[in-house]
Amino acid sequence: MTGRRRTRSTFLRFLHRPVRGAALSTGALAACVSLTAGCGVVPGVTGDSGDGPVTVMTWAPDGTDATNKPGMPAMARAYARWINARGGIGGRKLKVLTCNDHNDSIGAARCARRAAKEDVVAVVGSYSQFGDSYFAPLEGAGIPYIGGYGATNEELTRAYSYPVNGGQPALLAGLGKALAGNCGPVALVRPDSIAGDELPAVLDAGLKAGGHAEADDLLAAEDATEYGTMSDRALKAATADPAKKGCVVPALGDRNDTFMDSFRRAREDHPAVRTATVMGSVDQTTINATGGASGPYEGAYITGWYPVASDPRWDRMKKVINEEAFGDNRIDPADAGVQTTWIAYTVLKAVLERIGTGSVTADTVRRTLDHGIAVGTGGLTPTLEWPRSGKLAAIGLTRLVNADVTLQVVRDGRLVTAGRSGTVDVTGTLEKADIG
Repeated sequence: MTGRRRTRSTFLRFLHRPVRGAALSTGALAACVSLTAGCGVVPGVTGDSGDGPVTVMTWAPDGTDATNKPGMPAMARAYARWINARGGIGGRKLKVLTCNDHNDSIGAARCARRAAKEDVVAVVGSYSQFGDSYFAPLEGAGIPYIGGYGATNEELTRAYSYPVNGGQPALLAGLGKALAGNCGPVALVRPDSIAGDELPAVLDAGLKAGGHAEADDLLAAEDATEYGTMSDRALKAATADPAKKGCVVPALGDRNDTFMDSFRRAREDHPAVRTATVMGSVDQTTINATGGASGPYEGAYITGWYPVASDPRWDRMKKVINEEAFGDNRIDPADAGVQTTWIAYTVLKAVLERIGTGSVTADTVRRTLDHGIAVGTGGLTPTLEWPRSGKLAAIGLTRLVNADVTLQVVRDGRLVTAGRSGTVDVTGTLEKADIG
């Protein structure tokens, strides 16, 4: 294997951009600092201290040329309509503000500044790739970030973050562990970059946990417009043992679709070779947008954070969608973003119920989260609680409290459970990953 420079910092830099590259420029950082300094909010006092509505915010990109998650704000509004129709939470109505970060660092900072200006008590169930832009304004205003999508390393490290899933580290380790029992030779196609150098360590930790040999590490150009030659190399590695069905794992961020377009043509002579990736790079919306059952992801293994959409544990969420957002095609119950928003609002509801008739502010929400609340999600995740330092603090992921993953497969254009149902906890696998 080549090109491995395992340092925790470079691994965490990779986690900033599971879907598309997003390096924050010096100018953008300066703008974010300016926005933070200008918010004029005293930390910890935002929110409502009487019987008025509890105001929160949900943000996500929409209408961009890259990643779009319109279902997340739409799900948040549907949840608020549902909960308010039943008297609110503890007699208080829930007011949901939404914001479009436009997949842009300045847009993310603007959303965070607006959250502070509007006195929200939490940002809930949101997606943004620009944690280094939005966390500073939120922390300056004392606002907790509940249930981010798992798109950035800040979500797994910042003290004001309360994640509901294990982000990309859990998915990669879980993918390796799952493929160990489902694949022959495994070929990893990843960027020839410092950040890309850390991907083999996490995937291999999962493969080794399942008694499998390490993956073939294939380095590809980050800015390629086609991957014909790389597809041929990956197929050669995956078919090295003709007695076993090999797997190819593309981990190229926003170039995954470009690779899959080339790979689909190259694979015509090797139909037994499977592909595999993680939910951060591909989800149901991506599968739909690339052709569904006739697209390049048909038959692919994908690790996810939650049970598949057909699982009855999602029935309550689906009931809310049917009652409050029937016909809104932005909300797909199979989309991981929609699912994350539902779970995040489940956490918020538990927090507000714990506070009861007391003052609801960003500070009281954060203190309730910090002081031992345990939130059940109906089996969609383990019971969630956020100690000061989690089990994976030793490898720098201090806020990662849910390392459960599920193995899914694309069949007839839909994500369904692969093999046995249930989840796998990859905490122990991550502890042994050589990323330090």
